[in-house]
Amino acid sequence: MEIKDLTKAEEQLMQIVWQIEKGFIKDVMDFLPDPKPAYNTVSTIIRILEVKGFIGHEAFGKAHRYYALISKEDYKRHATEKLLGGYFENSVERMFSFFVKEEKMDVSDVDEILKMISKLKDKSK
Repeated sequence: MEIKDLTKAEEQLMQIVWQIEKGFIKDVMDFLPDPKPAYNTVSTIIRILEVKGFIGHEAFGKAHRYYALISKEDYKRHATEKLLGGYFENSVERMFSFFVKEEKMDVSDVDEILKMISKLKDKSK
């Protein structure tokens, strides 16, 4: 199944759905920062997410309880592949170099990455 891209507003609501796992619109609203969008706006975006295949629902009369159909990990993988392909020519090295140049990494981050690389090397032996 092809994962579609999310708008910023859709992604914000998906982050909440992933966090609460199951909930009604009012539950999602509770997690939104102030100033909160209108209830109808959130409801519309949730329905769009349903059409895109990100969210499903259980009906309780007229009320719907929503839940994620696509995991956060699957979307994270999709978003990372898009970022890597769209901006770094599918090169992890170029992406890493960008973060270093932009000073988005400190020494402890680099140490952790080196540990991961070391473990990966040990596995391949």
